[in-house]
Parts: sequence; C-alpha cells; structure tokens
Amino acid sequence: MTEIAFHFNAPDKLAYACRFARKAVRSDALLVITGPSAMLDAVDRALWALGPQDFVAHCRQEDEADLREASPVLLATDPRAAAHAQVLLNLGPAVPAGFERFGRLVEVVSSTDEADRAGARERWRHYAQRGYAIVRHDLVLKGG
Repeated sequence: MTEIAFHFNAPDKLAYACRFARKAVRSDALLVITGPSAMLDAVDRALWALGPQDFVAHCRQEDEADLREASPVLLATDPRAAAHAQVLLNLGPAVPAGFERFGRLVEVVSSTDEADRAGARERWRHYAQRGYAIVRHDLVLKGG
C-alpha cells in the first residue's frame, strides 16, 4: 500500500519541491513531480536555475521515452505516464491519478494559501477514507 505523507506549512512550495528533488536524487530515489502545467513549468525553470553543485537531472512528460526512462526526476501532469513508480510529489490541488501505483506519495501544503490548505484537507479525507495511513510532517517545526 502506498505510504502517504503530508508536508504542511511550506512557505514556498516551488522552493520546497526543488529541495525535495535534490534530496531524492542524492538518495538515489526516482521521483515524479506532478501538478498543473504552469506549476511544472515553474519547477522546471527553478531546477535549471540551481547552482552546478545542486543540479537535478530531470525531464518533462512530453520528452522522448529514452530521456524519461533515464531521468531520476520526471515532471508530469499525469503521473500514470511515468516509467517508474517510487516516489510521487504532488503540487496540485487534486488527488493525483494513479497515485496508488507509487510506493510513496508526498503532498506539499502551503503555509499561507488557504485554498491550498482546504484542498489538502479534502485530499487527506480521500486517503483516510480509503484506509491509507497518513504521516504528517510540519515543516515549521522542522525548520522549513
């Protein structure tokens, strides 16, 4: 069963996604980041803007199959298109399609956006009603 974790109180979801991706790659995990196309565009730009020592190899769902299979991080509006299913990071407002095929799902929740927080509560209820155990990580208590 998919392990689900909510990372609450992210002051900047985009910056958090980049840090999470860097940490995942350094631990040899395969990561899919999902969300609306505009958010994924911003993540793509932010990952390319990281310094050389923090570079995170990644590609888009639209890229060639060989590149998607070789990249440790995939940016995908539809995570079902991913060749691997280790870790899924959701930056979107809805339950990601096909999340149950992933070993781990991480939901990132804003510290200031009330609509994002309300959506997170709905997603929490969705997972809990289906019997998933949910781990809560408060990023304020952890220092961001």
